[in-house]
Amino acid sequence: MTTDTISLKNRWAAFRQQNPKARIRDAANQLGVSEAELLVTGVGETVVRLSGDFRELLKQVTSLGYVMALTRNDALVHERKGVYEKVSFTNHVGLVLGPDIDLRLFMQSWRWGFAVNENERRSLQFFNAQGGAIHKIYLTEQSNLDAYETLVAAFRTDDQSDSLLVEAPLEKPVDQADDDIDVAGFQASWLAMQDTHEFFGLLRQYGVGRQQGLRLAPEGHAQLLSMELLKQVFATAAERTVPIMVFVSNPGCIQIHTGPVNKLVQMGPWYNVLDPTFNLHLNETLVDQVWLTKKPTADGIVTALELFDKDGQNLALVFGERKPGKPELESWRAVVNDTLAQPA
Repeated sequence: MTTDTISLKNRWAAFRQQNPKARIRDAANQLGVSEAELLVTGVGETVVRLSGDFRELLKQVTSLGYVMALTRNDALVHERKGVYEKVSFTNHVGLVLGPDIDLRLFMQSWRWGFAVNENERRSLQFFNAQGGAIHKIYLTEQSNLDAYETLVAAFRTDDQSDSLLVEAPLEKPVDQADDDIDVAGFQASWLAMQDTHEFFGLLRQYGVGRQQGLRLAPEGHAQLLSMELLKQVFATAAERTVPIMVFVSNPGCIQIHTGPVNKLVQMGPWYNVLDPTFNLHLNETLVDQVWLTKKPTADGIVTALELFDKDGQNLALVFGERKPGKPELESWRAVVNDTLAQPA
């Protein structure tokens, strides 16, 4: 479907006048279009369309220096400042492995790219075929503006039209009935895992949805928690300065923070981490379930918190800081166990 750009541009202008603080994603939802369709109405003014191999573009983002990486889904926004380092690709799967910017990239989902100037706040923004945001890179005061202009010029496309042909939203996957699953086999394979990454293959092997898999987990290896317990885990980790890992994902990108969290702030339905280099914004109303999971590895049990929306889609994972080949931090395990042991 193609957007009626002039009409949409006028509707968005009216919306912004009435809602000056509204974010573009929220505006898109209320106007019944995708975020990319709204953004493209600014082509020729504040927006430049980009094209080419976005893998090559991402390799050059290192030249921008210190930036802010943003990855989000409907319920969470993950913002991390740093430099894009060790950018590599194997076919359509990419890695960014700096100490601050840590990403997993799935380039089949990356359809549209734009350079955006919002009141002199410059960014690179990428979207899927449905017009949903995958990843954004914002310049900071320490970024290299000349390198940004060079990169935009190199990937600027001749097509600077202000309309977009987006695809219909993807259908949500439907889980098999529990009765059709080899639950005993699935549980035995869970207990035999040597690495947490084996879990994805396990789900495929037995035809199990991720949230469904937690429901069918071996006894003592998955437990449903409340949002309040999740927040208490964050608070206890902050109080004890225990470093954690926070993974936020959408179909095209996983963004990871590793380190402590400090400033925790509730703002209406949003639970926030507001630290100098890491911000997390969690809309509690859009998180349907929080699970505590325990997965065996060659280095012992790995404990995680897993967040899901009402459609059973995984939104985020929270671990203690951990490197492959090393056991889980005892301090992280104590944070979780002590939180669960508190009286309700």
